[in-house]
Amino acid sequence: MGKTLLEFQSTKGDVLPAHKFGTHDVVVLKPNKADVGSPSLGQGVVYRLKDSSITVAFEDIPEDGLNSPLRLEKVANEITFRRMKDALIQLSKGVHKGPAADLVPVLFGEKSPTVSKKEVPFTPFNSNLDHSQRNAISKALSSKNLFLLHGPPGTGKTTTVVEIILQEVKRGSKILACAASNIAVDNIVERLVPHRVKLVRLGHPARLLPQVLESALDAQVLRGDNSALAKDIRKEMKALNGKLLKAKDRNTKRDIRKELRTLSKEERKRQQLAVTDVIKNADVVLTTLTGASSYKLDSTSFDLVIIDEAAQALEIACWIALLKGSRCILAGDHLQLPPTIQSAEAERKGLGRTLFERLAGLYGDEVMAMLTVQYRMHELIMDYSSKELYDSKLKAHSSVAGHMLYDLDNVQRSSSTEPTLLLVDIAGCDMEEKKDEEDSTLNEGEADVAIAHARRLIQSGVLPSDIGIITPYAAQVRD
Repeated sequence: MGKTLLEFQSTKGDVLPAHKFGTHDVVVLKPNKADVGSPSLGQGVVYRLKDSSITVAFEDIPEDGLNSPLRLEKVANEITFRRMKDALIQLSKGVHKGPAADLVPVLFGEKSPTVSKKEVPFTPFNSNLDHSQRNAISKALSSKNLFLLHGPPGTGKTTTVVEIILQEVKRGSKILACAASNIAVDNIVERLVPHRVKLVRLGHPARLLPQVLESALDAQVLRGDNSALAKDIRKEMKALNGKLLKAKDRNTKRDIRKELRTLSKEERKRQQLAVTDVIKNADVVLTTLTGASSYKLDSTSFDLVIIDEAAQALEIACWIALLKGSRCILAGDHLQLPPTIQSAEAERKGLGRTLFERLAGLYGDEVMAMLTVQYRMHELIMDYSSKELYDSKLKAHSSVAGHMLYDLDNVQRSSSTEPTLLLVDIAGCDMEEKKDEEDSTLNEGEADVAIAHARRLIQSGVLPSDIGIITPYAAQVRD
């Protein structure tokens, strides 16, 4: 179950040149002089990036070939697309049995959702929930097959999701909790851990936050009894391999090989039992949407599937998880930007519309509740989106409604810290955009304006670590 970490540096030990590797990228390792189509030494996931090195986590890596210059190549994660295609094929054949047999017709609009008018009372684990969060949780708990949690920015959507999970665990439900990204899944794990929920996080350790690794499947398997037995078997196999090397008699060699085959079979069985035990004993299994297709979940069905950030996920990715449950809750905001679709044809044929958006349009308030108190931004910043997107339903919580930069410790009140929202129009200032060698856009004039304003904020006492400068272009960040 363990992974091998290999750290790669320049042959000269210098700072690495500009590259496009990122954490969680799938890469293959090859001899430096190998042809493009040549076999790789192994495949892994980028675990850590430094200025002068890249660390990659490998499932298996050969001992040969590592002492000469090597190169890493970024490759497409074909597993993700294969898993989505498999779910699509399963749907196209019709889902007539299995845990989702009654749910699928509802999600395709062929059967109306069962909605309970009765409010479900509950004692919250989080005493700080606001009225809209409590209302949404009650509605979610009363749902029979489908519920949509509409959470605009800063309204505590994930806080509400965590409370729903805790309430469902209390009711005895077995839950599959997913999101499109690893960071969103890890966020839920972090919030559940203090409540001592029996949970397990599926996924490659290199893709998980360090603070959730103890909850990961690999870590829990290693702590189990069956894993300890498997380890003992491996020790015994190692000793037998030593005897095999020394054995000279043909019959002795044959007997040792026979015993090794038996032990190998038992070791695999124990390892699989260790995985099965962890998943079976967990009340909550957490993974990405594509991770939900893992063979480790093949024999497991769930009372409830929860998908966070559902409005940022492709519909077909959602189906990977949904086919494993009899009831679902989707949390998201279909009024924010959907996932990026690069194919115009795919977007035209429906991939540009998320499952959350489709169901919101199909059933509306019948199955949906909106969170209306936001805890992130000054009401002036919130006001535009509230009016234009949310029918003026958003209200800023008193803790943020009027907060200002100069309310921070050691920050002076000045012309730079007084404006809540400052728009700088650079039209007609001869600040033209241009392209760099990688065809990314940059505007040096805009960068100068942003830097000048940041410097004025720092002079007023704002810490550099409290300032964020955001741009949609990589070239603008670099230059």
